[in-house]
Amino acid sequence: MRKILPTAHKSVLALAIAASLGLSFNSALAADSDTLTVAVAQDPGTWDPIDTFLVNWSVVANDIFDGLTARGPDLKLKPALATSWEFMDSNKTIRFHLRHGVSFQNGEAFNAQAVKFTFERLLADKASPQRSNYTAIESIKVIDDYTVDFHLAHPDPVLLTKLAGYGAMIVPPKYIKEKGDAYFNTHPIGTGPFKMVSYEPNVSATLERNDSFWGDKPKLEKVVNRFIKEPATQVAELQSGRVDIITSMPISMIKKVNSQSDLKVVSHTGPTTYALRFNTKNGITKNENVRKALIMAVDRNAIINSILAGQAKPITSFQSKLSFGYDPSLKPLPYDLKKAKALLKAAGVKNGAKVEIDFRGNNGTFREVVQAVAGYLSMAGIQASIKPYDSNVFLNDIVPNGKTGEMFQQSWGGWTFDYDNTAYLLYHSNETNNPYNSNAKLDKLLEEQRQMVDPKKRLPILQSIAQYVYKHHWEMPLYNLNTIYGVNKRVQNFAAPADMRLRLTHVSVK
Repeated sequence: MRKILPTAHKSVLALAIAASLGLSFNSALAADSDTLTVAVAQDPGTWDPIDTFLVNWSVVANDIFDGLTARGPDLKLKPALATSWEFMDSNKTIRFHLRHGVSFQNGEAFNAQAVKFTFERLLADKASPQRSNYTAIESIKVIDDYTVDFHLAHPDPVLLTKLAGYGAMIVPPKYIKEKGDAYFNTHPIGTGPFKMVSYEPNVSATLERNDSFWGDKPKLEKVVNRFIKEPATQVAELQSGRVDIITSMPISMIKKVNSQSDLKVVSHTGPTTYALRFNTKNGITKNENVRKALIMAVDRNAIINSILAGQAKPITSFQSKLSFGYDPSLKPLPYDLKKAKALLKAAGVKNGAKVEIDFRGNNGTFREVVQAVAGYLSMAGIQASIKPYDSNVFLNDIVPNGKTGEMFQQSWGGWTFDYDNTAYLLYHSNETNNPYNSNAKLDKLLEEQRQMVDPKKRLPILQSIAQYVYKHHWEMPLYNLNTIYGVNKRVQNFAAPADMRLRLTHVSVK
């Protein structure tokens, strides 16, 4: 663990006073007027941008690193380390003009060579979980210290968005070459508004203000990120004043948090969607009308209002209304038990027919949802059994190898807010997450839109993909779950991001 650097005298004084009163170290930090304490659900285990795909990485690291582009709480793209860019050569080249006068937190200069190093390092690492997001990049050419060209193997309409997060964060070449990848994993250096000064695995990661930051100077002196796995424990720490923001807010405890006068719950539409997909090759769900019947047999609005306490919205496709590709003309199939029974009877399905619903067993709330779905299906004469799996087994074996029952859980949190990120991986033939469906027409549409950068041309294609899946009932769309935070009211100017990628530059505490 690296030592925490000296802090302002008033922070030390606050700790000393707290100690004299018998308060804990963490409690004192949460009460410090220059320190914000955040509860993070998981230690990602590495801080290297190319080694992770975890949202919890970005909760912390989005304040350490910058990309060429950035996305604000309004989800709109804006310049970051690149001040402007233009497409050339029939969209096969993107020229980026870089920001002058920027340095990494160790004093190393940011320039075009840093950009070239970052992406060549990423693309050379075939084990990186981030690499596949950027394989459209064929080569990078430095034009001068502040101009760089990305030569693409093919157009990528989502690339500019992907340059705003995760694997595309710009890293310092000299520092990494001198210290090595292993050291960088635990001692990250970026150009962001905060720098990491202490990291204790599975305990905390402490950031301090980067006074040489190129943008607006952070108002906070320090951000302490505490790794707290259990949502109930996060709530307890928030209630006791030992943390200021929690990122795992249990729906069942929202009323309890809101009832405390110094706390509030912040909830709004996020990217995460849930559905039960159908096995279209085996069992009664081979039949399209049976699939339609099962959808109409389940009152999804009742599930949202009861189990999810209204913290979700019904969906018609695997995307939220924030996603590029969303089609507002699609309406959810209504809950209609009488019609569902008629469809089942017409399809020759006998009363008592069996289906199995497979799901990831670590999510207690979704278990309740699955139980409710099974209950509704029983009223339509379908005997539904539920089968929980370990998440790793479910994601790495049961789904990709086509071993599911008639229905199986799918949840998706596409951080790019572009339907391509979801649709290609779920519906294109031979993809890992698509064990049952194959359609040449749909494959062609998915491939065509990936060659376009004009959003006006891409949008109707993405919408037609959603319409096809909707028409053929490949899944039972359930809901788009809100992104929910618990926040102490002493926290000021917190623009809660829908994708959990915190950027705390303008936040202060009183």
